[in-house]
Amino acid sequence: MSRIGSRRVRLALVLATAGVTGAGVLLGPATPAQAARQVNWDVVAKCESGGRWHINTGNGYYGGLQFSRSTWKANGGGKYAPTADRATKAEQIAIANKLHAKRGLSPWPTCGKKAGVYKKTTTASKKKKAVAKKPSGKTYVIRSGDTLASIARKYKVKGGWRTLYALNKDKLRSPGLIFAGQRIRL
Repeated sequence: MSRIGSRRVRLALVLATAGVTGAGVLLGPATPAQAARQVNWDVVAKCESGGRWHINTGNGYYGGLQFSRSTWKANGGGKYAPTADRATKAEQIAIANKLHAKRGLSPWPTCGKKAGVYKKTTTASKKKKAVAKKPSGKTYVIRSGDTLASIARKYKVKGGWRTLYALNKDKLRSPGLIFAGQRIRL
């Protein structure tokens, strides 16, 4: 092969590794919405590796997000460690974000579809009005059949059930899980 021919082959390999197609287009996320959303990598890692960021099971995939050695290195992981299992969680996430920017969640075809993979983000225009969280000093003992919404309506709690839940997060696991006999702040 001539010197020019080998340069073209190397250039083609470099471009392919960088995610550039023959048409010269950089592959991006599948949709603009994917670019705006943040991935909850803990959810993906829990599915991929049981949330164990330093796992090496010998199956050819490494770390919490189960990178192959070639994918890890092609996306810059080699600057941190030879394989993902030897890198920190933050370093693995940095490489995952890079890969996600190029290919979306396609490298994680099963775990990328799990509920909660995308973090909920709000923009200034979508933010809800702040809920007043000052307790009135009064308490209420929950009765059978009560809901936070019905209690909030009965006692005219500004902000409704959300305020009641915020005032009593230390006592309540979920706004829909209350029990008769529990005492809550109003």
